[in-house]
Amino acid sequence: MRRFSRLFDDLDRSRGSGERVNHLLDYFREVAAADAAWALQALLGRQRRRLITGRRLREIAQAGLPWADWLLEACHAQVGDSAETVALLWQGRTAAAVADLATPAALPLHQWMERILPELAALDADAQSARLQALWDGLSSSELLVVNKLLSGGFRVGVGPGLVLRALAQLSGIEAAELQRRLMAGFSPSAAAFERLLAVEAAGDPPLSGPYPFFLASSLEVSQLGSIDCSAFCIEWKWDGIRGQLIRRQGQAFLWSRGEELLNEAFPELIDAAASLPDGTVLDGEVLVWLPEAPCPSPFNALQRRLGRRRPGRALLQQAPALFMAYDLLEQDGGDRRSAPLQERRRRLEGLAAGWPATPRLRLSPRLNPADGDALEALRHQAHVVAAEGLMLKSLASPYLAGRRRGHWWKHKRDPFRLDAVLLYAQPGSGRRANLHSDCTFGLWERTPQPGDGSRLVSFAKAYSGLDDRELEELDRWIRRHTTERFGPVRAVQPELVFELAFEGLQPSKRHRSGLAVRFPRISRWRRDKPAAAADTLADALALLGGEA
Repeated sequence: MRRFSRLFDDLDRSRGSGERVNHLLDYFREVAAADAAWALQALLGRQRRRLITGRRLREIAQAGLPWADWLLEACHAQVGDSAETVALLWQGRTAAAVADLATPAALPLHQWMERILPELAALDADAQSARLQALWDGLSSSELLVVNKLLSGGFRVGVGPGLVLRALAQLSGIEAAELQRRLMAGFSPSAAAFERLLAVEAAGDPPLSGPYPFFLASSLEVSQLGSIDCSAFCIEWKWDGIRGQLIRRQGQAFLWSRGEELLNEAFPELIDAAASLPDGTVLDGEVLVWLPEAPCPSPFNALQRRLGRRRPGRALLQQAPALFMAYDLLEQDGGDRRSAPLQERRRRLEGLAAGWPATPRLRLSPRLNPADGDALEALRHQAHVVAAEGLMLKSLASPYLAGRRRGHWWKHKRDPFRLDAVLLYAQPGSGRRANLHSDCTFGLWERTPQPGDGSRLVSFAKAYSGLDDRELEELDRWIRRHTTERFGPVRAVQPELVFELAFEGLQPSKRHRSGLAVRFPRISRWRRDKPAAAADTLADALALLGGEA
C-alpha cells in the first residue's frame, strides 16, 4: 500500500503526460504482479463497488475526533470529498506511525484489496469503527487518503486509461490498442491475469466474447466544411442511441456497450437476432429503440427505460423494442477486418446485410449522398426529422483504429436547442468546486409575465457546467448575498439572473414539474442584458418539443 500511495502522490503532483507515464512505468516495473493487477484495476476506474459510504467515513472519524459535529461537516462542505476531509483531519494522530515499517501500510496492495478492506466492510458498526480508527492511526496522511478513496469507491487521480495503456505498452512492447482489446475481454485482478495481459504470446484471436476497442469520432469544426470532399466519405446519420458491438462466435452471441458492459440480459431480442449472423462476425453499431412501422427511432428516454432493467419484462419489450443499427464490420469469418479501409468493410457489410432475414431487429445504417458542403449542412439541419443527433463523416480510406484519432472520423452534430431561463436554486458543487454554488436549478415562466398577473416560474432544468472560474466566483458571491431560503445545502435565491441554457433535446415527463425532461443541459452564457421578466416560457419549450417530432 505504501508504494501505491506514493504513486498516487506522484501522479497527483505531476505536470504533463510524459511525466505521469514515467511514474506509472516505474511503479509497474517495481511491484509484484498481484499488486500491479489491483493498481491497474483502480487506475482504470474498475475498482470494486463502494465498501463504505462517505457519510459512514465521516461518522467514524467524528467518533474519534475531539470537535463538534458541525465543524467536521463544515470542513467537508469546504473540501467536497469525504475521503480527503477525514485524511486532513486525522493526520495529526498519524504522525508517529509514518516511519513504522510494521504498520499495515507496509503490506502489499493486493492484501489490502483482497482481505483487509473487504473484511473491514463486513464488520458490524462498533467493530468497524474501532478497526478503521486503528488502521488510520497506522497510516500517513497520504496513505490514509488512498485507503479512504478505495473504501468509498471514489478513486480518481486524473490519469486516463490512455496514459495507463501507454505505460504498459512501453513495459511490455505490446501495442496499446492490443492491450485495450485484451482488457475489454475481461480482467479480474490477479497476478496470473496481469501476466497474461502482458504476455507477448497471448496476441492473436480475441477471446470468445471479447469486443474490439471502439474507434471514436472527433468534432468537425465549421471552418472545415469548405474543404470537405463528400465523395471521399461515408456519410450517415449520427444516431442517438448507445454505441455497441454485436458479436457472433462459436454459436454464441454477445452485445457489448462502449462502456465495456455486457448487455445480453438487457436486450434479449438483439441476442436472438444475432443468431442470423454467420459465426465469426462482429458488427459495430448503435442500439436504438424503434417501434414496428415507425419511420424513425424513439427518443433516447425510451432507451433509458431499457438500460435500467437487467431483465426486461414482456410489457417493456413490447413498448420499447430494441434494434441494432449496424454501420461497420470488424470481423468476418473469424478474420479481423479492422485494418482494411472502410470502403472495403462497408462493401462487405452491405453484402452481409443483403442476406439478413426480414427482421426488424438488425438494420444497416443508410448512406447519405450530399453533393457538397451546402447540401451537407442542409442534411444536418434536418437530423431531427429522423431523430438523429447530426451527421457522421467517415473517411472511406480509414482503417478501424482504437480511441479518438483525429483526421479519419468526424461527428457534425445539429445545433443545440437554447432557452433563456431564470436562476432559482443553487447548491455547492463537488471536488474543487465544493466551496462554490455551481450546481444550479433554472426556471421558465408559465406564461409571459405581466405586472400583477401572478405569473410564476416553474423549475425546468439543472445545470452545473458552462461558466468559467471567474464567472463562477462572481455568481457564488451573488448567490450568498441574495439567498431567500435554505433547504440543507440548497439555497433559494431572488429570481433576478437570466442564463441561456443549451441542451440536446426535450421529452415529455411526468416526473418533472415542468412536464418536460431536458437532455444534457448546460449554461451557454450569462444573459446580463436581459431582465428576468424577459426569460422564456414553458410555451417556448413546448414549441421546441414540437420541432423535434
